[in-house]
Amino acid sequence: MADQINDHDPQETKEWLEALQGVIAAEGAERAHFLVEKLVDQARQDGVNIPYTATTAYINTIPAHLQAKHPGNAHLEERILSYTRWNAAAMVAKANRDAAEPGGHISSFASAATLYDVGWNHFWHAANENHGGDLVYFQGHSAPGMYSRAFLEGRISEDQLNKFRREVDGDGLSSYPHPWLMPDFWQFPTVSMGLGPLMAIYQARFMKYLDDRGFKQKGDRHVWCFCGDGEMDEPESLGAISLAGREKLDNLIFVINCNLQRLDGPVRGNGKIIQELEGDFRGSGWNVIKVVWGSGWDALLAQDKKGLLQKRMMEVVDGEYQTYKSKNGAYVREHFFGKYPELLDLVANMTDDDIWKLTRGGNDLFKVYAAYKAAVEHKGQPTLLLVKTVKGFGVGAAGESQNTAHNTKKLGDDDLLHLRDRFHVPLSDEEAKACTFYRPPADSPEYKYMMERRAALGGFIPSRKPVNEPLEVPALDAFKALLESSGEREMSTTMAFVRILNTLVKDKQIGKRVVPIVPDESRTFGMEGMFRQLGIWSHVGQLYEPQDADQLMFYKESQTGQILQEGINEAGAMSDWIAAATSYANHGHTMIPFYIYYSMFGFQRIGDLAWAAGDLRARGFLIGGTAGRTTLNGEGLQHQDGHGHLFAEFVPNCVSYDPTFAYELAVIVQDGMRRMYQDQENIYYYLSVMNENYAHPAMPAGAEAGILRGLYQFKQGDAGKLKVQLMGSGTIFREVIAAADLLKADFGVDADIWSAPSFNELRRDGMAATRHNYLNPTAEQRVPYVTECLKDAQGPVICATDYKRTYADQIREYVPGRYVVLGCDGFGRSASRQELRSFFEVDRYHVAVAALKALADEGLLPVAKVAEAIAKYGIRTERPAPWTV
Repeated sequence: MADQINDHDPQETKEWLEALQGVIAAEGAERAHFLVEKLVDQARQDGVNIPYTATTAYINTIPAHLQAKHPGNAHLEERILSYTRWNAAAMVAKANRDAAEPGGHISSFASAATLYDVGWNHFWHAANENHGGDLVYFQGHSAPGMYSRAFLEGRISEDQLNKFRREVDGDGLSSYPHPWLMPDFWQFPTVSMGLGPLMAIYQARFMKYLDDRGFKQKGDRHVWCFCGDGEMDEPESLGAISLAGREKLDNLIFVINCNLQRLDGPVRGNGKIIQELEGDFRGSGWNVIKVVWGSGWDALLAQDKKGLLQKRMMEVVDGEYQTYKSKNGAYVREHFFGKYPELLDLVANMTDDDIWKLTRGGNDLFKVYAAYKAAVEHKGQPTLLLVKTVKGFGVGAAGESQNTAHNTKKLGDDDLLHLRDRFHVPLSDEEAKACTFYRPPADSPEYKYMMERRAALGGFIPSRKPVNEPLEVPALDAFKALLESSGEREMSTTMAFVRILNTLVKDKQIGKRVVPIVPDESRTFGMEGMFRQLGIWSHVGQLYEPQDADQLMFYKESQTGQILQEGINEAGAMSDWIAAATSYANHGHTMIPFYIYYSMFGFQRIGDLAWAAGDLRARGFLIGGTAGRTTLNGEGLQHQDGHGHLFAEFVPNCVSYDPTFAYELAVIVQDGMRRMYQDQENIYYYLSVMNENYAHPAMPAGAEAGILRGLYQFKQGDAGKLKVQLMGSGTIFREVIAAADLLKADFGVDADIWSAPSFNELRRDGMAATRHNYLNPTAEQRVPYVTECLKDAQGPVICATDYKRTYADQIREYVPGRYVVLGCDGFGRSASRQELRSFFEVDRYHVAVAALKALADEGLLPVAKVAEAIAKYGIRTERPAPWTV
């Protein structure tokens, strides 16, 4: 509202406003909006500088007279809500009376409880035969509230509540939403703040993708994402909101709980976070609904003829609002209303207690219901609900609107009695002090109402329901051409992957389920041929003629396209992959996603999402292209990946391989599909592929099992007096093979050659064997697979890879005898591949010298021979180590 002091003609202003009010009354808000927009446009055309503003007054978007009527029994809903609040707080407080003090959070759910209960009672459909189910990203710190509601519904027992954050011995409740630990309950892990908003946007987008491609879903499904206002400081939280607006994801609803507090203090103490977020989202094309004030404020706003109350609401910064709710009604009267005498007159007939009971919009189920209803009915845009609440609402002095609220984990006896009385929970003093849980009897009106509402919405939420859908995957012979020698034809493993992908998308059984994903690097990976064959998915199709329309492989967007291409956006592409990789659990359709990307921008950049994918029980393939420290020769320090497989090993259910040849890749992909989509194991794969072209041999007979376990003998050497075992993976394995020829020709040393597609799998196998042996000392002792393979091998083992030494060094304890590891430690460089491999000391010459030195160390070869080799191969000994800084 314009400042009255700067209004030079109040009468004219009044006439314009009355005219606008007349339009609203006669023709509605939409017509009024149209006229105002036309006036602004005309003024700008006439040279009037009218800056764009994406914010509105600091009041509820939906005025009281347009507010949808609440259809339920509000009294019973308040009772149910009170019990949910109590049990959630009591669970955390009770857990932290134990000496272990497992932690937990009380204040987050206390502020947001109404937001969740309105959803449970009226909006969130469960997956059933009549509806595909809504997807809800619950805020991680509010997890106790979800357990509390499930307890009231009879889905979680009292014994489980007593095991909150006691996850080791089974049947406990996980600290946060973790599908891996509670696979029938939680749908999404969201406590790594910022990932929930990002994943929710791409989940909503993937629902549109499924619909367009014929995987239709029943019912009007929505994705609901609950966030905190402090969480929106995470770059990932806002990182994709423009995509949601651009693609008009009207199946997406964000609910930001604006309790004005971060973990340590105010979110925007000197500003207004609701106004800031309104501008961000509205400017990105979202429908924004603000729920700022509870019903008690409606009458005051209606009486505020001069707009002073709205003016005061806008003046006060968030830090002050927080302070108000930490005090009392008298303080609010003096410091909020007391700014203007007219406002003091406005509340003159109200007691201090009446003023204190003026609630915020997010703590008023009538306001929340009206906002939710408007959100689900809105079409053409995603919707943001900015809902103002009080952190620690109802907790009192123990945490309500206190800077320490987030860390409140314990409640004293007085705090518990206050909470019980505040929400009228029918417990005695002794029961309340003991943190006794309360569930209304099965014949009570509250219990019946609660169960009736969930029955009407198809079941319970949260609930995870994976589809039992084994797929018929192609047999290995479907990739027969890749199992055979390529002859003189050279190709990269990246191109081998593209050939595998082409075979799969043409398969009559599963081809439609394959989801190729790439972040604007299709041409880099040789996938542009799929543009015309499959099309790049766009919900609106292709509204333009592409520049290369006259070419065979033109850039083709299509509403039924199969490829998901996200631009230069690894986090977005990974979120696409997660949505597709969990479709079997969230959409009732098993999809087979392949996400190919620059390996350096995989786990290193989106490691938090990769970890979440493990928690989510994702199934699919991540393909790290241009992998390794030396295969990407010209790109240098920021692009050369020498550690991706170490990151991959961090995720317990990620199976990773570094194949060298096309047949290895084919065997791994085929078996991965069997494990994930036929046997339905909860694992996912990371495969590194390179851009270096070379000829590929035929698969050695019987190599399949060894490829999958991580090690097999590629070639057996002659039985000479001097012998070594040479091992490697990926592109450097070819240097290892070449080193064997050097050793034989120049020094008469024979070599067995071992391909090791996965040191990570070898490490896990070794750990499993070791664990079994020390826990079962009297049982038959297991032998690690590496040890079994090399038990009769002659000579030391020399290993080289395109990754840090740590990668291959993982199996050292399982290798019998001397084990020498070469690797690519240090920052990358731009140079030729030959120069890079010499620089990182992993080329054939360094492998040969390392082998000779190992023989010398064992007394099998004169040390002079090592020096001879160094001189012969021109190795520079004075150069600093490549990992030095």
